[in-house]
Amino acid sequence: MTSEGWGTPPVEPISQHYIVCGGNALAHRLVLELVEHYEVPVVVLVADRTRDHAPQIEQIAGVAAVVEYPNLTGEALRAVSIDTARGLALVEGSDQDNIHAALSAQGHNPDIRIVFRMFNQRLGENIERLLRNGAALSGSATAAPAFAAAALGRPNSVEIDGRYLHIAFDDAITPDRICVVADHIDRQDLSKIRLLPEQEGDSAEFVRLAREFGDDGPVRPGGVRHDPAPEPGLRRVPGREPEPEPEPVTETVTQTEPLAEAETETEPVTGPGTEQPPGGIAALQALRMEPREPISWARRLRWRVLDTMRFLTSARLRVVLLIALAAVLMAFAVLWYLNRDFGWTVYISLLDLAGAAQPDQQADIAAGTGTGGIWQRVAQVVITICGITFAPVATAIAVEVLGSGRRGLPRHPSAGTRDHVIVVGLGNAGTRVATQLHEMGVPVVCMERDPQARGIAAVRALGIPVVLGDGPFEEQLKRARLKHSRAVIALSGDDATNLEAALEARHGNPEVRVVVRLFDDDFAGHFYKTLDNAASRSVSYLAAPAFAAALMGSEVRGTLSVFRHVLLIAELTVEDGSGLIGLNRHDLEDPGGVRVIAARFARSNQLHWGFADRTRRLAPGDRIVVAATRSGLARLNTALVEEG
Repeated sequence: MTSEGWGTPPVEPISQHYIVCGGNALAHRLVLELVEHYEVPVVVLVADRTRDHAPQIEQIAGVAAVVEYPNLTGEALRAVSIDTARGLALVEGSDQDNIHAALSAQGHNPDIRIVFRMFNQRLGENIERLLRNGAALSGSATAAPAFAAAALGRPNSVEIDGRYLHIAFDDAITPDRICVVADHIDRQDLSKIRLLPEQEGDSAEFVRLAREFGDDGPVRPGGVRHDPAPEPGLRRVPGREPEPEPEPVTETVTQTEPLAEAETETEPVTGPGTEQPPGGIAALQALRMEPREPISWARRLRWRVLDTMRFLTSARLRVVLLIALAAVLMAFAVLWYLNRDFGWTVYISLLDLAGAAQPDQQADIAAGTGTGGIWQRVAQVVITICGITFAPVATAIAVEVLGSGRRGLPRHPSAGTRDHVIVVGLGNAGTRVATQLHEMGVPVVCMERDPQARGIAAVRALGIPVVLGDGPFEEQLKRARLKHSRAVIALSGDDATNLEAALEARHGNPEVRVVVRLFDDDFAGHFYKTLDNAASRSVSYLAAPAFAAALMGSEVRGTLSVFRHVLLIAELTVEDGSGLIGLNRHDLEDPGGVRVIAARFARSNQLHWGFADRTRRLAPGDRIVVAATRSGLARLNTALVEEG
């Protein structure tokens, strides 16, 4: 229920609540996280109840109050009972506004937990030091890896202690996987996906082995037996998650080696970027280093040559220059043949090109002391005349490069741009995604309709080409060289605009991969059913669980995408008085939604991956790394703050 009347304090006195300041998509998702998964009282402070997502936030059951104030002032904070609140989330406004509000909130309530959104992460880290209990997060930085990886057709990763965790699908799953994170995957109906499916008890494997090797087991004469699998495509090992089944064989001899070390192979099915059959699975795996997108030196050289040719906009002029270049090369070959001195030939050719060569004098010719005869003179004349053609073109190129740099204009994509990713929209998310792709070595071209967008200066500093203008998407995509691109990422703040850009991109290049930022889940479902080689992500959906967890005091190291669903990788510390004290892996995992993938105990700083002791109980100072759903992490966070 919401309060009666906007712009007024809550009707009923409230305490021990959480305050969300903002009415954007991230605020909307964050309120849902807090109300549905953490079940805490939430008060929302918005600037205008009629704009953005404020009307939808008002309709969320469980919101204690919605208060409207045009500015985030001390009066507004007092109106939402900042003195008795447990946490404050600042997810809208500029970095400067959020810093001011965070410091003001700490002045009213020194013990309050403050989580604020900051685009400038380095500045956010410095502000954290000024707060007693605060955390600075960037929603765009949290979501950017998922968008970049989706454009490249590979899963994003989260770095934990030198390992890069990622999600693998079906035939990409290897025997050294950490755990199964999803099953029942059907790309045409994403609601069928089960995240972190329930595990069988540890005794199930021993019962199966007893039946297999007991009196009624399928042991054949001669000590040879069939090796049935507990379920198609998977097998179970005590203390481990299901592992891929080995290659089918008719008969198997009993082995004494551990099953965990046997070579395995999964059934071949399609990956996440193509059609997924019902019943597919996804697993969490680790890499020693994050894969990059290598680009050969030959391709880079070809791009550089074509970049230079871009300045020669006239096709007729290109033909003239190519003919002149061929003539120079032929004349150079003649000079080299006549003189047999490569260094002298280069020297005299360059002088001729610059118009500074010393021709033979008549006295030298009469005395028979000329340097090369008639053919050398012809060659020098050809080179000199061609030099007259090259000089103005080189001057024009130099003037254009220097002039565009001094004007501070973004560089346009050149004719040499190939195999690149087009990023549509240079807001916070678009800027982060373009920067990350650039750091991975992937060519990027950006499109932006607003010439004042904050991301233009950031990508221009990296030398990324930008197409500016508010014309039709068809024309803008052509200028961005859509025909030669590998993917298009639509990252504006409007679902309809993003869908329009994706459809225009697919119309202009049927083979291009499209990744679309969509807030509405139903909209995204129709999108998946309609387009192949496509993916959708939501910045708020990816970022909101991290903000909610940070508001509760836990550290989310990153998010992993399973299509439209989110898996959180978090590191939790067991402190004195925490409800996690005395729990073991059975207690943490049996309720569902949580997998303990690593543990770091108080007596040692070493991280133990796949810690097999499911009975060891947690003690103060221990740290655990978990893969969790939103509800699973909410359950752990609730236990984390409980008094022992």
